[in-house]
Amino acid sequence: MRIMRALVAAAAAATLLAGCVEGEDTGGKADEAGATTLRLDYAYYNPLSLVLRDQKWLETDLAAQHVTVSWQLSAGSNKANEALRADAVDIGSTAGAAALVARANGAPIKTIAVFSQPEWAAIVVPKGSAITGVAGLKGKKIAATKGTDPYFFLLQTLDQAGLEPGDVTVVNLQHADGKAALERGDVDAWAGLDPLMATSEQESGSKLIYRNVAFNSYGVLNAREAFLGEHPELAQAVVDAYEKARQWIEDNPADAVKLYAREAKISEAIATTVLTERTKIDVDPVPGAAQRAVFEKILPVLVADANVKTEQGARDALDTLFEPKYAQ
Repeated sequence: MRIMRALVAAAAAATLLAGCVEGEDTGGKADEAGATTLRLDYAYYNPLSLVLRDQKWLETDLAAQHVTVSWQLSAGSNKANEALRADAVDIGSTAGAAALVARANGAPIKTIAVFSQPEWAAIVVPKGSAITGVAGLKGKKIAATKGTDPYFFLLQTLDQAGLEPGDVTVVNLQHADGKAALERGDVDAWAGLDPLMATSEQESGSKLIYRNVAFNSYGVLNAREAFLGEHPELAQAVVDAYEKARQWIEDNPADAVKLYAREAKISEAIATTVLTERTKIDVDPVPGAAQRAVFEKILPVLVADANVKTEQGARDALDTLFEPKYAQ
């Protein structure tokens, strides 16, 4: 199947184009000279994006159609969603729950592919902390990045333990700042994200006090609806290239670890932990029933915490978020 996808990718890409441009872009639309820019994000929580950016397959395969490729770093799902809303990228990578919340709140996006089933979020406390379980979080300060899977992980964790969001003080910090706050002792706990979480474990002795892979909502690719309407062939080329990146990681595990370590500026030991122990990339790329089952469980918690405007809006988003044809 993956070989067939690779052949499809090559055939589709032969009809397109790219160079690597970081400055001027035309937002997925042709300029007066007929050039088009395909604007993508890359993220350290999305290893496939790092491979795709490094190998430059899209830049090479799309070159015949005067399409250039620009890349923008997403520091978290919230930043990827901001870029999509601002028409700064055409396709961005987020956690599934973050995509659901964004669409429920009016963002015109569609999930077009699944890139991983990660265990990238957990509850972390600093070295020497007396907190050993979720019950110990009551009354404590917890760093988390709102609008991202670690925050939604925290909400589900509290709910399962019979705690309310108001039973803790959430300090809204971007992931890297949350890690720093934890290690400085400014907060009692952190809803962490890999590879930052694994780095804090191995380099600072931080401890994961609660893990639950079922509370992690998949890694997904989201595209602006306007972009899908204007350039479905480019969306297809990206999804096909992601499948090529998935296969490359499976075929080159040692090189994948080295690439991940270099790009994310982490040790190879940390990269190995994240890629081999906490990231399942051999998943069905077609968004559908598996993701919906996770979202159904998360949705009541999102509504209770007012992450979505209305429950009906969240239900409508759940029914309209997926566009599976590109990954099929």
